[in-house]
Amino acid sequence: MKKLIKFLFLLVVFTTIIAAGVALWGYQVLQQTLHQPLQIEEPVTLDVVPGTSPARLFADLQQRQWLERGQLLRRYWQWQTPEAVLQVGEYPLQPGDSAQDLLVRLQRGEVVQRTVTLVEGWTFRQFRAALARAERLGQTLPTEMTDAETMAALGLEGHPEGWFFPDTYQYSLGMTDRDILLRAHRRMQQVLEQAWAQRAEDLPIKSPYEALILASIIERETGVPHERGEIAGVFSRRLKIGMRLQTDPTVIYGMGDSYQGRIRRADLRQPTPYNTYVIDGLPPTPIAMPGREAIEAAVSPEPGSSLYFVARGDGSHTFSDNLRDHNRAVRKYQIEQRAENYRSSPPPTPRENAR
Repeated sequence: MKKLIKFLFLLVVFTTIIAAGVALWGYQVLQQTLHQPLQIEEPVTLDVVPGTSPARLFADLQQRQWLERGQLLRRYWQWQTPEAVLQVGEYPLQPGDSAQDLLVRLQRGEVVQRTVTLVEGWTFRQFRAALARAERLGQTLPTEMTDAETMAALGLEGHPEGWFFPDTYQYSLGMTDRDILLRAHRRMQQVLEQAWAQRAEDLPIKSPYEALILASIIERETGVPHERGEIAGVFSRRLKIGMRLQTDPTVIYGMGDSYQGRIRRADLRQPTPYNTYVIDGLPPTPIAMPGREAIEAAVSPEPGSSLYFVARGDGSHTFSDNLRDHNRAVRKYQIEQRAENYRSSPPPTPRENAR
């Protein structure tokens, strides 16, 4: 009996030693695996595309000979982060990085963030062109799609102009042009709603959409931010008294592809839904994508008495209360200094003179 007990004791000791040895060996192998340097000679990005599993990822890395013992790394990943989701994106890798460095980036989802800038005053067509040029942004809305087809693909209704907020948007691999546009649309809705809730009293515009239309004209009329409120004041006063807006950017928008960089007097007389030299009130839709400042100016125009303004040629304007002073400014800035680039309003129509 004593011999049996002694045998069993020795067996347990022996088994424990073996188990400890195996555990130590396994720990050492794991540490070597985690600390192995990635076999890359220059900075690279690892693409994790939609549908990639950890098993497939580590198998691919081993097949590329970027690391060894990919299966052990997969098991370690599952043990360490059993509920972690492998985030889609581009993971930057540098020579000298270890397998553990890669695992940390994967766990944290440290993907490359790219940006695309949609500029204030651009049209929907220009927005789509910028998205089409964006590096590694998924393209789901071909440029040959019509505006109506694009809006339908986005699950939206109506004319697209004006409804997408201009800003710089971040994206990562796996995102698409549709994702950016929907984000820009939600942002514009929020900004417009906030501005409309804080609008001034006695405005000549009656809805958030009319504010968006007016803001787009303000955006296109000036490159000087501090003038937006004053220009909004001119347009608001004109709308209140029934005076036509007579603003060149609306004419240009209505001309479409026929615009070649210059407005002729014949263009100012050509009837289009957007020619505010011909139509009364606002055009039917926005003519561009306005920024927050233009929207806020549209709903909170600066008080004053000016009804006219003319471009000086440096992005700023001279404002006038009456036609005589306006014509004097036109001669100074539009005719004498740069007659070849005439962009001012023509003399008001008899209907306006009567006012």
